[in-house]
Amino acid sequence: MRFQFKYGFYYVYAAFSVLYVILLLLFPEGWREKAGCLMIYSDPAALGLLFMGAIVLLEKSQRVLNALAVSPVKVFEYILSKILSLCVISVLVAWVLAVAAELDNISTVLLTTALTSIIFTLLGLIVATRINSLNQYLFASIPLEIICFTPPVIFLFSGDSVMRYFPLNMSMALLSGLSRNQIFDITVLLMVIVCLYAIAHRQTVKMWRSN
Repeated sequence: MRFQFKYGFYYVYAAFSVLYVILLLLFPEGWREKAGCLMIYSDPAALGLLFMGAIVLLEKSQRVLNALAVSPVKVFEYILSKILSLCVISVLVAWVLAVAAELDNISTVLLTTALTSIIFTLLGLIVATRINSLNQYLFASIPLEIICFTPPVIFLFSGDSVMRYFPLNMSMALLSGLSRNQIFDITVLLMVIVCLYAIAHRQTVKMWRSN
């Protein structure tokens, strides 16, 4: 968190939060709920995927990974630090947007934001462990962003019952109140997190060894 604060993550998201709130207030009341859900999903919830490349590249350039590799720090602790630090920002911004959008299910929105943030952080870390430049990260993450963003946006506006079984559409369903079974949707997101963590752990071990 100190690293993120030093490089301005909190300042950036404070500015984004103000901008998003202004935009939400400019929308007609009938549009605010969906606009709020879309903003929460596409930015604070997806923070890890958007910024993980820059975070890991900074650590590589500053030899942070070399120091961690010979320290008592475990890979689990490294990954957990990424998840928790980015999750704090995501949930705080999501709370501001949920209040501004006058969403009724704020507790569900915050829980879903946290789970979705973990998914995107793990995805971002998996990609970041395999790259050596920001251009490489952008090139690798663009197809992933299309897969992760397009179906939920379509689902939000169409409500297609078949599409809801795509895991990240379940995130959107929980955010927007379209979920038919919250326990099932949350369980699926947790299962996705477990699978992604296993991959991220293996890739991080390889990255530490190579550094």
